[in-house]
Amino acid sequence: MKRFIGKKTAMVDSGYAAVAVGVSTGGLDALKFILPRLPENFNLPIFIVYHIHKTSDDFLVCHLNDISRIRVKQAEDKETIIPAVVYMAPPDYHLLIEWDCTIALSTSEPVSYTRPSIDVLFETAVDVYGEKLIGIILTGANRDGSAGACKIKAAGGLVVVQDPETAQADTMPKAAIAAAEPDLILSLEEISEFLCNLNQN
Repeated sequence: MKRFIGKKTAMVDSGYAAVAVGVSTGGLDALKFILPRLPENFNLPIFIVYHIHKTSDDFLVCHLNDISRIRVKQAEDKETIIPAVVYMAPPDYHLLIEWDCTIALSTSEPVSYTRPSIDVLFETAVDVYGEKLIGIILTGANRDGSAGACKIKAAGGLVVVQDPETAQADTMPKAAIAAAEPDLILSLEEISEFLCNLNQN
């Protein structure tokens, strides 16, 4: 297991095409920490599944967009994926990545008791991006994302997990570590630095 801290994160290869993020309990604070730190010229699309209540409004997306230097929006069915945009799964919809680099939304059955499901995002994203996908598991209180993280690893992509000791809820990071043997286990600050360094290599 590798753990790069501080400037050593610059050692990570920059040849990636997309970032997929899964987050649950404690996710608001985690996203408010990471997204505003990304530079204006961040050049990868980011897909986020955050377990929020199915009746939630768009406050979270609007707030994150207001405090971030890159665009944060709610994902829309059939829209074409472009770089430097953060796509967040709408409440109660699975977020899938299609072969033609468009987004699909689905109301199919919950996976790991959740909709949207991190596993669904990870597994469809890695089918499209393969070894050029970065999967990130943040704070959360269930096991969603572990199976998808394993698939990313098997395809040669990079798996990053928040250090459980720094997570508001450590169940999801611990489950991902046990299942997928991630490449990097980092604090939120280190994850932010890692993402920023992708733009500099």
